[in-house]
Amino acid sequence: MWGNTKKPDTPPVAQPEPKNLPMNQPPKSAPASWEETNAMSTDAMRPLGAATSGQTARLGASLHVKGEISGNEDLLVDGSVEGLIQLDDRKLTIGATAKVTADIIAREVVVFGTVKGNLRAKDRIEIKKDGSVNGDLTTARIMIEDGAYFKGSIEIDKSAEKETSNAFARSNATPAAATTKTI
Repeated sequence: MWGNTKKPDTPPVAQPEPKNLPMNQPPKSAPASWEETNAMSTDAMRPLGAATSGQTARLGASLHVKGEISGNEDLLVDGSVEGLIQLDDRKLTIGATAKVTADIIAREVVVFGTVKGNLRAKDRIEIKKDGSVNGDLTTARIMIEDGAYFKGSIEIDKSAEKETSNAFARSNATPAAATTKTI
């Protein structure tokens, strides 16, 4: 009796079918300028205003530049350059496929490819085993690996070496007051 209560027969309620209604989405606005659209599109293009410390610019193997290259970031050249490359306080790397006919001024120059021209480096010049340099070198330090080709003269610039060691000594110097002990 108590457990035999029968519910009246009611037809099941039909559930409404889900509809694919368009969701309210904000409209996509067009970029204000070309730079906004392409600022992050490739590795070669950096965001506008990005700091260049720690990054290396690259001139690809299929590129050919005639004229002057100057800047304030490290550079890797894989293509060909004719003219002048001036990166005063930065590193220049001449890649294995590079053919450079230029005078070069940089802090550091590393040559894996071919260079015809004079090289001036404040810190050092390296010519790797497959590298080739035809020109005069002026630097504080030089390294030429076995198998490298070099034709020209080398001038060791002691003033650049002294500047580097003086700057190092100044940065590591401790004030006299810090070294005295009171007993």
